[in-house]
Amino acid sequence: MQLSPTSEAVVRQTADVVAARAKEITRLFYPQMFAAHPDLLRVFNRAHQVQGDQPRALAASIVAFAVSLVDPSAPDFRPVMRRIAHKHVSLGVRARQYTIVGHHLLDAVGSVLGGTMTPEVRAAWDEVYWLFGCSLIAEEAKLYALSGTDPEHPWRPHRVIERIQETADVITLVLEPADGSRVAAHRPGQYVALAVDLPDGSRQPRQYTLSAAPDHETLRVTVKRVRGADGAPDGQVSTWLHEHATPGVVLDVSQPTGDVVLERSDDPLVLISAGIGVTPVAAIVDGLRHSHPERTVRLFHADRTAASHALLGALQDSLRELSDARATTWYTSGAAHDHESDSVRSGRMDLADEELPDQPQVVLCGPLGFMRDMRRVLIGRGIPANRIDYEVFGPDTWAPPRPAA
Repeated sequence: MQLSPTSEAVVRQTADVVAARAKEITRLFYPQMFAAHPDLLRVFNRAHQVQGDQPRALAASIVAFAVSLVDPSAPDFRPVMRRIAHKHVSLGVRARQYTIVGHHLLDAVGSVLGGTMTPEVRAAWDEVYWLFGCSLIAEEAKLYALSGTDPEHPWRPHRVIERIQETADVITLVLEPADGSRVAAHRPGQYVALAVDLPDGSRQPRQYTLSAAPDHETLRVTVKRVRGADGAPDGQVSTWLHEHATPGVVLDVSQPTGDVVLERSDDPLVLISAGIGVTPVAAIVDGLRHSHPERTVRLFHADRTAASHALLGALQDSLRELSDARATTWYTSGAAHDHESDSVRSGRMDLADEELPDQPQVVLCGPLGFMRDMRRVLIGRGIPANRIDYEVFGPDTWAPPRPAA
């Protein structure tokens, strides 16, 4: 996959200019596209538009892709491409929508760059976009085909058959296909999107991790109620689910997807999570007790208190069935002193002196700042960057830097 020689020369000359104004471009692009195609608001997360997460993710992805085409020393973009494709499949993105996005994106680039956007520059960036888009379309078509999903009908009705109150702000929903068929095949660590019709008449999808290993009959999703803070509103979909998703309610569910999964391996596994980032960890540990209970596992988790620690009981049950597993938890609230022990600590997670197995595979899940800090500590302790994987809830605005040579 490469640009034509003419376009490559233009992209080399203009990549820094486009990167410098990428946020401005996407701030203009999205409102124009939604005004012309309001139906796309049913695909895109409106909260991420308001917060700016989706525009930042798109801008960063296209610029990084362009740089990968013209700079042989740039990081391999294929893992990022696969991750975006998984996100798109969970939202039911269709190939024809790339034409709409490309048209409005190039118009926005032209509006922002003004006279700099010559026909040659537009043609070069149009070529970049379609190499980007066609790569995603191909990857997404493969994911749809492997799961047996018709991309024209990506949503499958599931009925809530059980609701579990994990904590004051976290529920687990147990879902089964409404037509009585078996659930779609999936792997521990993957997620689905739930699409709900909100009181204002809009329809919104949100992605939630499958918090238990596959059982062929049901899906379990664990949902934290998003409380508004610093002027931000409460989460629309999580609030709706907490208030209305009771047994008997039917929800539209995407095919399971996601690239951070439990791989078959004998390597030691280190799982590091914070808050609701425990959900893929719970699924992975649950999967291990069924498939590989002798694997070495070290679990490190941070939360506010034991009362806010979602899925704690399920995790403890799974860990007891593993022959070489240990868990250490940090609670930031002073209440943690009530049950401090070698495995429960007070304060913020600190891995600087924790015993780690040799040559582990690491999975991180939690807030971006938390994952950055943990990754820095792990690399400082000699764990190669390519053995540290991570899951981001929402648009992936964090591209981990390459370690220094």
